[in-house]
Amino acid sequence: MTAASTGRTTAELVGEGRALSMRGITKRFPGVIALDDVSLDVRRGELHAICGENGAGKSTLMKILSGVYQPDAGTLKIHGRMARFAGTRDAELAGVAIIHQELNLVEDLSVAANVFLGRERRGWAGLIDDATMEAETARLLDMLECRVSPRAPAGSLRVGDQQLVEIAKALSLDASILVMDEPTSALTEAESARLERTIQRLRERGTTILSISHKMDEVFRQADRITVLRDGRHVRTVERAATTPTEITGWMVGREIAGHSFHEPRPRGETLLAVRGLTLPWPEHPRGYRLADVSLDLHAGEIVGVAGLMGAGRTELLETIFGASPPTWTGEIRVDGRPVRFMHPREACAAGIALVTEDRKRLGLFPDLDVAGNVSLCSLAKARRGGFVSRTREEALVAGPIRDTGVKTPGPHAAITGLSGGNQQKCIIGRWLLTEPRILLLDDPTRGIDVGAKAELYALIDRLCRRGMGVLLTSSELPELLTLSDRILVLAEGRLTAEFARADATEHRILEAATGCTARPTAKDAPP
Repeated sequence: MTAASTGRTTAELVGEGRALSMRGITKRFPGVIALDDVSLDVRRGELHAICGENGAGKSTLMKILSGVYQPDAGTLKIHGRMARFAGTRDAELAGVAIIHQELNLVEDLSVAANVFLGRERRGWAGLIDDATMEAETARLLDMLECRVSPRAPAGSLRVGDQQLVEIAKALSLDASILVMDEPTSALTEAESARLERTIQRLRERGTTILSISHKMDEVFRQADRITVLRDGRHVRTVERAATTPTEITGWMVGREIAGHSFHEPRPRGETLLAVRGLTLPWPEHPRGYRLADVSLDLHAGEIVGVAGLMGAGRTELLETIFGASPPTWTGEIRVDGRPVRFMHPREACAAGIALVTEDRKRLGLFPDLDVAGNVSLCSLAKARRGGFVSRTREEALVAGPIRDTGVKTPGPHAAITGLSGGNQQKCIIGRWLLTEPRILLLDDPTRGIDVGAKAELYALIDRLCRRGMGVLLTSSELPELLTLSDRILVLAEGRLTAEFARADATEHRILEAATGCTARPTAKDAPP
């Protein structure tokens, strides 16, 4: 970054003081240059947004700052002092903390134990002081307005709550520089608003914040300055007031992103899925149920969106349909007019249903397998020769899904963990497309994916529907549901509170229904 690129003189930058200065940072991985001579300055106390497509190098740069990776070339200064971190502990001691996009919790430990993992509070005789850690964790969660018990096992929490625990862990370090890598990707709008209030309180204390986000409204609401990376290179750094979201996305992808519009009517066919009175018990909870009396229909060639706040039952609805929930539910599920009760997801797959889960890392990826292995996993019978998987047949099998979903990979046998989050998600969607489903269940499928990749996925989902597939889609982003859906269902605390036709749906009306503020309206039936 140069003084000219920000419209400010070098003297001004030096006078304001830098919390961070990175010069000529380069990082190589096998087959790819993740960062190529990147330089960045961050002022003390500012919120500096880092934007770029998946694979642009954003997360790699922040992992170098936080000690996860070491650069192959370049220098790093923290508050004017030269620094080189051998690990995350070195970075923490220098006052740098990071909230990773991918969750890093130990599921069998309590929330409090995760927050203080490796930094346990100790009392008399050096014994671990659980009471002190639980009290401090409760204070941090209260700051985030998160109603989770410090004693609850981390693995029992939903993704959104786990994300808040990750944030509490970073806050417990009392860092002077806080890196947030897509911190709101799994949060509802209400939870994101709570996090923004926390960020504001941190800034008032003088904390410097670097935030990676694909949400342009979030960036332009919070950031002081914005840095854009593309293909591992620094494009430019600008004052937020001196640019626009359209300009930023153009710099990110190297081209102008057209607005998404899929409002041309899609032909609606026969009923593929019918759910009637679906109820899923929750005996250990005071409410007593995760879902209560939910009914819906899904037609061929139709996208039905499912909206709701965290805990509303969106994921539980899709998992129950797919046979991935406890078989204690009551009600009726019909596929192609036939009543079904799947005891295992393999039965749902055989019936032509596929599910892309919300938790990519824990429930979607197989890190020990390469790209081809992850994509072909549910269709290995098509790649067998003489009882063994043929490498040649597997490569031919996965070539189509990799091409159709736009996966950016060095090759079919590249490590899946070496791909960006968006490309990993495309591999998972490609895996399910190989099973040739008629019903596609998508649970927050664009979480952590940049605007360019979202546009590609939106177009892919639209094409699939126009070929006769039915899609049931949940999303924590209301604009996404309004962009794609023919109808939108709204859940609140496990109950269906509203159903809107595309023409009648607005963010305001959906949020009212999601918070239980309105009686349930019924969508006008589209012509068959």
